[in-house]
Amino acid sequence: MLKKYIIIFLISMVPIVELRGAIPFSVGFHLPTIPSFIVCVIGNMLPVPLIFWFARKVLIWGKDKKVIGTFFTWCLEKGEKGGQKLKAKAGTGIYIALLLFVGIPLPGTGAWTGTLAASFLDLDWKKSVIAVMLGVMLAGVLMCLASLGLFGAIGAILK
Repeated sequence: MLKKYIIIFLISMVPIVELRGAIPFSVGFHLPTIPSFIVCVIGNMLPVPLIFWFARKVLIWGKDKKVIGTFFTWCLEKGEKGGQKLKAKAGTGIYIALLLFVGIPLPGTGAWTGTLAASFLDLDWKKSVIAVMLGVMLAGVLMCLASLGLFGAIGAILK
């Protein structure tokens, strides 16, 4: 069982996949929901400080390098676009927008992109981490409900 927890923990740390991919694995592994949720949230949040403080610097450093330049440039553009969209739509409610951006369980809207956007926008560290964590938890709840079939059951009842 420990091996399965380690697997979902590591999946939660992977960019783009994050806990959105790890939670369905935990359901497939027949792991208990609450401990799996906690492991996935911790795994998804673990890279956040590194992303906030160092990712932008590393991406800027590597954007003109031969092998990694194209990928790093793509990451920089994605972070810039995400940050500017978030800022344009949010106005003064930037941290609520960050929470919702991270909380929508779609590829490219998770903790990695949200934290990179917060870093690009020079948002407050503490408020950003809180918004990202709440967003990760929202995405986790939605993915748990979807993975357990709750949305399908509601759809069947409403027919």
